[in-house]
Amino acid sequence: MAPNTNLYSFISRFLTCFNSNNMFLRQKIQPKKHIPVSQRLSVSDFSVPGSPMSVLSDLSTSQIATNLHIFTFAELKMVTNGFCPSNLLGGGGFGQVYKGFIDENAIPGLTPQKVAVKVLDLDGMQGHMEWLAEVVFLGQLSHPHLVKLIGYCCEDEHRLLVYEYMTLGSLDKKLFNSYNTPLPWLTRIKVALGAARGLCFLHEEQKPIIYRDFKTSNILLDDDYHAKLSDFGLATDGPEGDESHLSLSHVMGTQGYTAPEYITTGHLTTMCDVYSFGVVLLELLTGKKNMDKAVCARERDIVMWARPMLKDAHKVDPIVDPRLDGKFSYRGAKKIAALAYQCLSHHPKSRPNMASVVRTLEAAAELDHDIIGEFVYSVTDGFHKDGQHWRVEELEEDKEREEKEGGERRTRSPRQRRKMEVR
Repeated sequence: MAPNTNLYSFISRFLTCFNSNNMFLRQKIQPKKHIPVSQRLSVSDFSVPGSPMSVLSDLSTSQIATNLHIFTFAELKMVTNGFCPSNLLGGGGFGQVYKGFIDENAIPGLTPQKVAVKVLDLDGMQGHMEWLAEVVFLGQLSHPHLVKLIGYCCEDEHRLLVYEYMTLGSLDKKLFNSYNTPLPWLTRIKVALGAARGLCFLHEEQKPIIYRDFKTSNILLDDDYHAKLSDFGLATDGPEGDESHLSLSHVMGTQGYTAPEYITTGHLTTMCDVYSFGVVLLELLTGKKNMDKAVCARERDIVMWARPMLKDAHKVDPIVDPRLDGKFSYRGAKKIAALAYQCLSHHPKSRPNMASVVRTLEAAAELDHDIIGEFVYSVTDGFHKDGQHWRVEELEEDKEREEKEGGERRTRSPRQRRKMEVR
């Protein structure tokens, strides 16, 4: 019988996880392939996570080894300039994230590119299993709205992950930073739609995946506000067959984003992700951060504060982010509010699935005719002022209306003008 060359090749690579002095011959990585569900591994397939032979046995028939690049700790130290503090992008429960650059002369087989390197904090809230979950899921999944995992390092006690670099960082920094220009209405819809498509992809796998930690800080943005989901440390495969839910003894997630039934019963389904999406949708609509201790107690929990108003179309206008200064679609805002209300239902079966959410957001994205002076972030050509690309056609139409209506229109606020136009 011919020897299994793929198995032998993978074994030689994987042994570097347990011996920092054992180098391997690197091969040019092929484009990442989406693994058929019949072959896709789960974290639960690693029966003895601490055993190298168990890991080798489980991964021997997978594509993980060929999809990802295995880095040494020394290489990643070089890539990040010694984990220089000036390259620090941020941090979380897993550890700190550094900006780096891959030089093909130093690391053959990889395209020169900027990367984000996540370093596991050995004393942090997460550990080896969360690191393993990211490798297992992102090493097998490929989608335009999931962040790309380039490779990993598993050397001695070191656990690191290397991702594509997302220029604009996380959504929370763009949405809640008072020093930034407020995100335009259509940009918010674009981000929500991208994130929804990412979640929909996970839920519609034949073996559904529950993301379990959907929040603004886990949505990354490129320079054209293309949203991608990141941080799969808490992701898990959903129920299969006749099972309606997973029953978990330990509730994991982020306060304010976790579905109420998961907290009270430990029952986990894809509908828990839908609830979390509703919270983020509410943050995009209101511009308010959920569970923000800096605001008054009444508005701290934005779900409790805003949800009663979402079902009343006449009460939607006052809760829309005031920084938009009326520059949003009134019909679109009502549609988004109604969608958020459904997602935030206390009854999981009453929530829409993510495919339905995507369709609703696609429809909302088309409702832009009643926006006054709307501007969108774009990398395409157009009039440019202070980093913002303005819609020339809308500005010209607005000017024509002003000339027809005379000075009366100039005395109205943007919100008053918008209301008159949609009547």
